[in-house]
Amino acid sequence: MSPLALCGLIFAVMLVLMAIRTPIAIAMFAAGAVGYVLKAGWMPLASFLNTQAFARFASYDLSVIPLFILMGHFATQGGISRALFQFASVVMARFRGGLAMASVMACAAFGAICGSSVATAATITSVALPEMKRHGYSGRLATGTLAAGGTLGILIPPSVPLVIYAILAEQNIAKLFAAAMVPGIIAMVGYMIAIAVYVRLVPGHAPEHDEAPKLTLQALGGILPIAIIFVVVFGGIYGGLFTPTEGAAVGAASTFLAALAKREMTWEKFKHCFYATAEGTAMIFLIFIGADLMNAALALTQVPAQLASVVNGWGLPPTGVVAAILVFYVILGAVMDELSMILLTIPIFFPVVIGLDFGMPRDSVAIWFGIMVLMTVGFGLLAPPVGLNVYIVNGMAKDVPISESYRGVMPFLITDTLRTLLLLFFPAISLWLVKFVG
Repeated sequence: MSPLALCGLIFAVMLVLMAIRTPIAIAMFAAGAVGYVLKAGWMPLASFLNTQAFARFASYDLSVIPLFILMGHFATQGGISRALFQFASVVMARFRGGLAMASVMACAAFGAICGSSVATAATITSVALPEMKRHGYSGRLATGTLAAGGTLGILIPPSVPLVIYAILAEQNIAKLFAAAMVPGIIAMVGYMIAIAVYVRLVPGHAPEHDEAPKLTLQALGGILPIAIIFVVVFGGIYGGLFTPTEGAAVGAASTFLAALAKREMTWEKFKHCFYATAEGTAMIFLIFIGADLMNAALALTQVPAQLASVVNGWGLPPTGVVAAILVFYVILGAVMDELSMILLTIPIFFPVVIGLDFGMPRDSVAIWFGIMVLMTVGFGLLAPPVGLNVYIVNGMAKDVPISESYRGVMPFLITDTLRTLLLLFFPAISLWLVKFVG
């Protein structure tokens, strides 16, 4: 069998298994095992599996993933999301569509201590959706806003997908977090602008005026723990006081103390945080193993290396190559989640991109490409037919048809497209803060 045919067979096996609802980790593992056996045989596969799990999970850098996940669960169970939404609603209530904008702000703030898109969407929805319904917001606008706002959980650091990219591409996690700051803020502002435009162009989806409660010391005090945690964690990381992994541990401990201070952390919630963290971490690590085996099988075919040589030989503009890769990510997002996409494709695409001449240092290219990938995988969280965030939010809004929720995210997908094009043609936007990180 030719290397190209074997490569096609590997992907075909994976897609067939996914089509019959096999978990993505198992689908990649099985596809990789088939390819590895056909190319090298059973004994080399057994030898690879004998050492790969330890070689992968012995990495100290991987410990940052469960720590940031635990930090997010402490924030979720500790009632922090309610305080964030209350403060944001006070600030934004004077604007038309203000509660929807407040939901986006709350998602951004919660994402700064969570790192998970699904957790951000589900947590803020539980608080914001009843309030938006009570004030007369349509199901389309409410669910669309919350699904889109949830993507800020991975766009604004800390971001679990960005940590995984840093490990795969062997890049500095702190620099990638810094690079994601400005694009994440642009995403938040873009979503708020989309809401402001939408409620004016399509009347009837938001009230003419929201109630404008006064800003109180209680509202300010509610967000104080979040602000302190953010400053301590990221100030410590960028100030050189501790590494990102140590920062994640400090953040998890600080978030736990904040939850205790709010008197909402019970023993049952405390146990749930650790159980949920274990489940989430196990899922991610299992995907790691599946992706590692599949990537190893693809490497044996040498097709990824040949792909890099072919692309370099085409003489295409480097930006055009990256644009084509991003379009592929949008298409792939229709059938895969963001973690699986990154784990599967980065070993293939990263050598292609890093070998192109963008007129920038290789480290800058690697960081910029990571941000572009992060921005693009967010499409898959919103766009049909999968749109995981849409399913999560719609499942919590029992009376809203899924078609309405998909219509609700369309304005936000437009802003996602515009933001991606902006960052694609102006890499300096992503790299501006990186120069201040030692």
